[in-house]
Amino acid sequence: MGEIVLLSDARITAIPVEESGERLADVRGRLRLDDRQKDGEGAYAHLRDGLLNRLLEAERALPDGYRLLIVEGYRPPALQRRYFDEYADELRAANPDWSPREVHVAASRYVSPIEVAPHTAGAAVDLTLCTEDGRELDMGAAVNATPEASDGACYTAAANISAEARENRAIMGAALAGAGLVNYPTEWWHWSYGDRYWAFTTGAKAAIYGPAGL
Repeated sequence: MGEIVLLSDARITAIPVEESGERLADVRGRLRLDDRQKDGEGAYAHLRDGLLNRLLEAERALPDGYRLLIVEGYRPPALQRRYFDEYADELRAANPDWSPREVHVAASRYVSPIEVAPHTAGAAVDLTLCTEDGRELDMGAAVNATPEASDGACYTAAANISAEARENRAIMGAALAGAGLVNYPTEWWHWSYGDRYWAFTTGAKAAIYGPAGL
């Protein structure tokens, strides 16, 4: 693996946001949606319109028989903060000698710090591949598997996955990257467009999506 730049990196937080004002759109009825992250308000089923359109483009580029399966899109700030704090607490308990900064950086491998979180901008999507009849394909690690629980198989370029899983990741990645999305390399399932991480990865001068609300 090459250098992995985490969302906690100062180079990411320094990128400005030039908010486009684009709406959050409902993916229901347009893409397949799993309900494992379902919330009462249906926030998980929403994405910025530009991201949704690129996902539709990516799905059209998949080989016959493959479909995208959306797991989670927009995440309200309070939920994002809770996820980060809970994971940081787990790391702190398991590593009592770590400094607060070490805990913060390690937590950002799996959950974005609230100040740069692409899910709260409606700019990120957690997704996987499935067949026409909805059967999920082998991706080598479960969606939302932590680095600890998956022995690092959650990393997109992980070596400890099967050839089939590696091929499925490559198929999905080619379609999503071809539509303009970027991957967070510690999470094979996390892709984004228009956020600070996308701007950093593509060399854009600014993010076009900041924190959003339904």
